[in-house]
Amino acid sequence: MALPDALIAELSALLGDGWRMDDATRAANGGDDSRRHALPDAVAQPRTCEQVVALVRACRAHGMPLVARGAGTGTTGAAVPTQGGIAVSFARMNRILDIRAADRCAVVEPGVLNGTLQQALQPHGLFWPPDPSSAELCSIGGNLATNAGGPRAVKYGATRDNVLGLAAVTGAGELIRVGGAYTKASAGYDLTRLLVGSEGTLALIVEATLKLAPRPQAQAGLRAFYRDAASAAAAVSRLMAQPVVPAMLEFMDRRSLELLRRNGSDVPEAGAMLLIEADGSFDALPDILAALGGAADGDGLIDMDVAQDGLARDKLWAARRALSPALRSIAPGKINEDVVVPVSRIPDLVAGVEALADEYALTIVCFGHAGNGNLHVNILYHPDDADESARAQAALPRVFELALALGGALSGEHGIGLSKRDFMAGAYDPATLETMRAVKRAFDPDGILNPGKLLP
Repeated sequence: MALPDALIAELSALLGDGWRMDDATRAANGGDDSRRHALPDAVAQPRTCEQVVALVRACRAHGMPLVARGAGTGTTGAAVPTQGGIAVSFARMNRILDIRAADRCAVVEPGVLNGTLQQALQPHGLFWPPDPSSAELCSIGGNLATNAGGPRAVKYGATRDNVLGLAAVTGAGELIRVGGAYTKASAGYDLTRLLVGSEGTLALIVEATLKLAPRPQAQAGLRAFYRDAASAAAAVSRLMAQPVVPAMLEFMDRRSLELLRRNGSDVPEAGAMLLIEADGSFDALPDILAALGGAADGDGLIDMDVAQDGLARDKLWAARRALSPALRSIAPGKINEDVVVPVSRIPDLVAGVEALADEYALTIVCFGHAGNGNLHVNILYHPDDADESARAQAALPRVFELALALGGALSGEHGIGLSKRDFMAGAYDPATLETMRAVKRAFDPDGILNPGKLLP
């Protein structure tokens, strides 16, 4: 939609060189890793909380959409300005405001990169647990918007579990502060957890107090190969049923292993593989490894090896890191969905996905964060093949139906954005969806924040 001259003049005066309307900046802020793209009418690059408040109030007065964005690594189109308006880049709000080691928390602005924060925390012997695959590039604000996870979530939780407090600007242009530098509270509604994962539809987060964890003294990895996916999935259930929680627990199906071998990785033939990470003190690690290895052992286990030194562990995890980029060597088209089910239903999810692959004559590769029941289902196809593309699109809702039928959810860490918005009506009953809409109206009465996303 066209920007009124009065709004352009007001925001140009407010933001100075942080107000951009040139084609290059608009294009650079119009897409994300979903490969969707739409041009905003302008890009705002605020430097302060006060500027964000003034920006939202000005846009509310003119009914102008605002779409917050971090580093653009999201996969659901949540940061794509499909209705035009103003893209709000938080790249300039990138300060680590405070590291409070005694309180095990850090106060940061949303534009801080996850990798930058981790480096700053190293001298303090601390880390922030969320570790999405794009950790070196993604922003804390983006992590907060999507409730990002990663392999460590099985032990340490996702973003929502590692945030203590927030400052945010609602769609009414009001600055609110929720939570604080404490880990226990029972005072009012938990708005902190509500805002995390809301994809910029309720408020623009301008500051976050993050919960930190001490770096473990020692780490080790286990790599276990199984006869078939059912055997590996059963091992996941055993691993999660015993008292020792793995730091990471990743699953790869048969097609994943075939792909890795094709691309030169040292992976033997097997029906499935689990990558298991253990961490703890030097004294405790041997017992932790023994417990995890004992749980991984069972019917269908073909082989298992251990890596304790840094180089060996890096080699062990290299296959997992190489998997996602290698998918496009099978087919240029990829639909990557991150459904989640109860851990005990992983065998049924894997079996159901394999059945869909056969039914639709498609290659579907399944891997991911098995300890949380969060698997990435990758439907691969050739976009220039109309019939194959149609089969891929037809298989997608069946994946969601399968996950929901198993008591799961549409997303474990990527969020809803545009790609899953139309499936929300199948995931929630009308009363629940209307309650979500009521929350949206309370925070954003005029609907200017990221319109058209998350809710159908």
